[in-house]
Amino acid sequence: MADNATGRMAGKTVLVTGGTGGIGKATAAGLAAMGARVGITGRDLTRSRAAAADIAATSGNPTVDAFAADMSSQTQVRRLAHEVLDTYPRLDVLVNNMGGFWATRRVTADGLEHTFAVNHLAGFLLTDLLLDRLKASAPARIVTVSSGAHTGGTMNFADLQGAHGYSGPRAYNQSKLANVMFTYELARRLDGSGVTATVLHPGVVRTSFAAEDPSPMWKVLLPLMRLFLKAPAKGAATSIYLASSPEVEGVTGTYFANSKPKNSSKSAYDQAAAARLWQTSVDLVGTDRREPSTIEQRSDDLSA
Repeated sequence: MADNATGRMAGKTVLVTGGTGGIGKATAAGLAAMGARVGITGRDLTRSRAAAADIAATSGNPTVDAFAADMSSQTQVRRLAHEVLDTYPRLDVLVNNMGGFWATRRVTADGLEHTFAVNHLAGFLLTDLLLDRLKASAPARIVTVSSGAHTGGTMNFADLQGAHGYSGPRAYNQSKLANVMFTYELARRLDGSGVTATVLHPGVVRTSFAAEDPSPMWKVLLPLMRLFLKAPAKGAATSIYLASSPEVEGVTGTYFANSKPKNSSKSAYDQAAAARLWQTSVDLVGTDRREPSTIEQRSDDLSA
């Protein structure tokens, strides 16, 4: 970030999910260096606290808070949201950064396929639970980290949970497409609210991606690829830009790569599919948000 960005986020509060390492930690550090109060989430509170302390030390900003939640658990996502709302009287930016790749099919405590639950539904639910606070803090921003891999994804509504012939890459690509479609639909629903929604491809970054459950191909290729991958700080640049830059004030419903707007895959612009994904997600997380201008109104529009 340029030197003139110092202090740009003073007085702002930001939450970054998956902020204990990689892109998320670098994003949190960059925003903290700009003066923001930053909260980070991780699965383990001890690790989250250690990462928060490290971010505070490197950024020179002591206002870095640690939260803990297993984002595969809807109960823990809900608890996280309550803790965030109790801690922050205002929330200016939510960065949905949490995500990962798992080669083998896993089922969460809620009975959902793990990749879809963590990469899409966790951010969907957390955003919904924090949305009123974001609206009250407007102008506010929701930034979601997707991937260029979304271009290889399709929304298989007949088998979103991958119960029939699971493929790690297919599940990942679908979840990243869901990130983009969610953002576009969210932007439509938030029109006029003062809250914007953008989504991004961070580039191929040197992180612990796929470390928990890599495919055989990743085990072979990753050590060879590491020399050519972006450092986390460079991978975080677009997230930081979208969270902080005055250049994108008011910009919404847009996909970015290298801090520039870019066209996403053609299927990501399918509004009927996006509305279907939204309603399916509502059903899967059990949220009761039924504002006339959002879910119900959208259904009326589509049937007209």
